[in-house]
Amino acid sequence: MNYPVVQIGELALDEPGSFKIGPFGSSLKKDELVPSGIPVIAIENVLPNNFITIYRKFITDKKYQELSQYTVRPGDIVVTTMGTIGRAAVVPDNIGTAIIDSHLFRMRVDKTKVYPPFLCYAINGAPSVTSHLEQMSRGAIMDGLNTTILKESPIALPLLSEQKRIASLLARADRLRRLRRVGDDLSGSLLQSVFLEMFGEPTKNLKGWKKQKLESCCIQTVDCLHSTPNWTSSGVLCIRTSNLTMGGWNWSDTRYVSEQEYRERTIRSELYVSDIVLSREGTVGVAAIIYEGLKLCLGQRLVQVTTNQDIVKSEFLLHLLLYELAPERIQKVMAGSTSQHLNLQELRKMKIIVPPLPEQEQFAAVVQRVESLRRRQAESARQGEGLFQSLLAEVFG
Repeated sequence: MNYPVVQIGELALDEPGSFKIGPFGSSLKKDELVPSGIPVIAIENVLPNNFITIYRKFITDKKYQELSQYTVRPGDIVVTTMGTIGRAAVVPDNIGTAIIDSHLFRMRVDKTKVYPPFLCYAINGAPSVTSHLEQMSRGAIMDGLNTTILKESPIALPLLSEQKRIASLLARADRLRRLRRVGDDLSGSLLQSVFLEMFGEPTKNLKGWKKQKLESCCIQTVDCLHSTPNWTSSGVLCIRTSNLTMGGWNWSDTRYVSEQEYRERTIRSELYVSDIVLSREGTVGVAAIIYEGLKLCLGQRLVQVTTNQDIVKSEFLLHLLLYELAPERIQKVMAGSTSQHLNLQELRKMKIIVPPLPEQEQFAAVVQRVESLRRRQAESARQGEGLFQSLLAEVFG
């Protein structure tokens, strides 16, 4: 749409300090933080178009008097300047007294010119803004964002009434996609609860299930080749650690290899339906089951577990592994002091509970029903994401 283009700096409220970066580290030292008091807003409080009112840093009333110039008000916009730069959110009406820390930038805008939620959506999603921030905020050591870069960012600016209409549409689409993500998370939590209800905590084994080594319950437990795949624009879908979640799949970022590469990388084993794929490095312990007969290739840092279905069902073993390899319990099968990874030999020797097959089959049936629902939710989430991105493209493209 053909809207006039302005720089974000032109939208500042006409008062001193309307655009202000947080206090330098020397102004607010770690030893000046206290367990409770005046909240200090940090990077983790600012998600795209979503302000999180859970705080972990506080200052005393006395320290606040020194730093009161960094106070936020309802309707202010806060933007991250370090880490994932350029995330923006509107400060909510119920904020109370709070200040920003050194990694945030406060924008107090003229609301007769710009509607704060509209500006947030622009900062988070308008190509003119995001590309400008990415190109201009490259620091010598790490990405950083300064006030000049943000002020000079171009933005297409419709009339205020149109801004409010657009922001309302985007908010509804945004809320819809978030609800779908929450639904997926709740499905995963449900399965964890059902598992513990049926089988108890595996480490305590209060139900007295028999125990066996993992390798005796599986046809094979093998890791993938350690070499980096040669990526292609199309071909065979190659699984990476980023494609795994806690019991599910994330195909938002896909990579491919050629048929020849596929044959070379499956020299140890091919992937089949009901196999479990497990991450051994990076986010260790995330895993999922292959439910469909897709032609898949293992990338790096992964383990393939093929269960003996006469002893353990894949659904049971998957959720057992998700429990056993949770961060608080995973150290017993980890190796390496600097770059830690899952020790395959220790994994194979790990003793696991083995309930009778009828109980496992009952749990597997529950998993399959929930997974069917999750797949429908994933498609719904994909459609919601597509709608949101389409709206962004239509408004800011």
